[in-house]
Amino acid sequence: MKRLQKYFFHSVIIAALVLMSINVFVVWVVRGTTTDQVDNLPQNTAGLVLGTSKYSQGRINLYYKYRIDAAEELYKSGKVKKLIVSGDNRAVNYNEPLKMENDLIARGIPEEDIQPDYAGFRTLDSVVRAKEVFGQERVTVISQEFHNHRAIFIAKSRGVDAVGYNARDPFPSWLSQTHIREIFARVKLVWDITTGKDATVLGDEINL
Repeated sequence: MKRLQKYFFHSVIIAALVLMSINVFVVWVVRGTTTDQVDNLPQNTAGLVLGTSKYSQGRINLYYKYRIDAAEELYKSGKVKKLIVSGDNRAVNYNEPLKMENDLIARGIPEEDIQPDYAGFRTLDSVVRAKEVFGQERVTVISQEFHNHRAIFIAKSRGVDAVGYNARDPFPSWLSQTHIREIFARVKLVWDITTGKDATVLGDEINL
């Protein structure tokens, strides 16, 4: 029993070190590529708005709201000409890109400057499709900072020159459920890149 306990303890320690190492590595690779100041961003053709559900537990999802706020600010600053709203479209009553598009139009952004991406099922899909489908070799990613880190890491692995505009983080503590999930998402990210994982769906090119 003691030997089993010792083995379990050592396994937990090793797993924790692996998790920590991968997360530190991801942040290190993308250091200096994100900002919450519009003036610090380069001029790019497109901003890539990463999707999430609009509502959570019957209330507006603040991660969603703050991404829409950031996308509006970025577009109206003139730093991007187009917005790619990329998210999950898993069912008739669940359509992240459509909700983002409608909310941005309601804020005065022309419909012709918004490009829905209905196959952004994961962050990997959204980033890969920004290049392979929408033809963007340079892009400004719009999400919370922790999410931008992961997206830009993917972009670098695919030869995309990406920067991140950080939306406000409603729950910035690393003890929040979202941040804890992100720790494991980065591990999966490294695995996906190592194994050559591609976007779930590509399709014909679309010119912005």
